[in-house]
Amino acid sequence: MQEYVEERTVAISVKAAKLSGRALALACTKALAKIKKHHEAAKRPHGRQSVKKLMNHYGGKNALTLVGAPKDFDRIAKEFHVDYAFHKTSPGHYLLFFKADQADAITAAFSKYSEKVMGRSKDKVSILGQLRKLAEQIRERPKFKERAREAVKEER
Repeated sequence: MQEYVEERTVAISVKAAKLSGRALALACTKALAKIKKHHEAAKRPHGRQSVKKLMNHYGGKNALTLVGAPKDFDRIAKEFHVDYAFHKTSPGHYLLFFKADQADAITAAFSKYSEKVMGRSKDKVSILGQLRKLAEQIRERPKFKERAREAVKEER
């Protein structure tokens, strides 16, 4: 593993009729620019992050109030690839900060989240409740023993 880290290489392919020093230098500078761009993009955090990190991004920020568990919103927000942060105002109440240029994606994610939360039925019986009912039915069932003889064949 250590050898792999130490021996990283970059392969550059150049199409040229005649490869000169200028063409090679130009290809190297373009490759370095692309590597720098990728490195800078990797530095910026994506998805859920702290409010401080989100405020360091360029552009305007907006906020929405969220009542409920942020974990449920996290699952949906990953689908929409948005950058956001939560700030807890009181137990169960949060402020959802997000970038202003991602407002459309956030509203889509928030509408899907609200559908999910509203779609939950309060009158559903829990699994534990169902198990308790089944256990009661088993206890109330009349007990009887079945006697059966097993036929044993002798090996010849």
